[in-house]
Amino acid sequence: MRSWSIVLLSVALVGSLGVALAIGSVHVPLPTVLEVVVRRMGLADLPVEPIDDRIVWQMRMPRVLGAAAVGAGLAIVGVVLQSITRNDLADPYLLGISQGATVGAVSVLVLGFGAGLAATTALTVGAFAGALMALVVVLIVAAGRSGRLTPARTVLAGVAVGQVCAAYTSFTVVVSDQHDAARRVLSWTLGSVAGVRWGAAIFLLVVAVLTVVVLWSFSSTLDAFAFGEVAASALGVSVPVFRWIALTGTALVTASLVAFSGAIGFVGLVVPHVMRLVLGPRHTILLPASALGGAVLLVWADLIARSIVPGQELPVGVATALVGAPLFGYLLWRGARS
Repeated sequence: MRSWSIVLLSVALVGSLGVALAIGSVHVPLPTVLEVVVRRMGLADLPVEPIDDRIVWQMRMPRVLGAAAVGAGLAIVGVVLQSITRNDLADPYLLGISQGATVGAVSVLVLGFGAGLAATTALTVGAFAGALMALVVVLIVAAGRSGRLTPARTVLAGVAVGQVCAAYTSFTVVVSDQHDAARRVLSWTLGSVAGVRWGAAIFLLVVAVLTVVVLWSFSSTLDAFAFGEVAASALGVSVPVFRWIALTGTALVTASLVAFSGAIGFVGLVVPHVMRLVLGPRHTILLPASALGGAVLLVWADLIARSIVPGQELPVGVATALVGAPLFGYLLWRGARS
């Protein structure tokens, strides 16, 4: 049954991609979507209207694939962080990554850093640089003079650095003479994949696939952490080394995703819990299932964000909460009855 869940989630993801490509301000029938995709992939030379090709392949496809990649990446990072810290509230932004990325984004949006670059490029570079800055500071503070990373100290360091970054963001917005500064910053912090084009989509897909493959190869090691550090050490896991590698690696993945999409919340926190409740804690199934579940959730959240209000696009972070919170609440309620 658990192996079949991967098949079912894969089918759900393919179906979600098709629906997301068809629905929008201009409706494109699903058969036409399929014809465009088949033609673009070189499988058959089908007659396609240029306007349909532009809408489906050039405008919607990179955005939809980017949403799937970001959702998959955030969900699988959440699985790993919850496992190695044994903290149910751990999410991809545990190490102050989102707050650091926001510092970089605010520096570009409000202070005009990176003025020599294109607007989208400057924002992406600024957010990535801010996320890396936060990561370095958190790791230095958490490791201290001992050089050891403990879950409690790492979480506390992430909270402290996140608060400093939030203070910088608030101060910069308040003292800014730009009237729409707060709105622009709020829009970025709630996340969006509207600006994802083919180059960014391919990068995000590569990051997501590599993350899933690499972390899946450490499934047995992550299983060992479920019994605590002592048990993991007894099973042959070098706990300090693996924690350094896992925390640094997942933080870099998160920084790469956030730089393009903004700080999309909820996905990396809730999807791993939903999959554990449904499929159990074994990481050989949990990791790919969470990646697929995160991809499905964010594809639908992005579709809702750009479709629910005519002529206006909601932040995708609002939509992830609208889609995922009721499902998670139901699963918790059902679990409490058993």
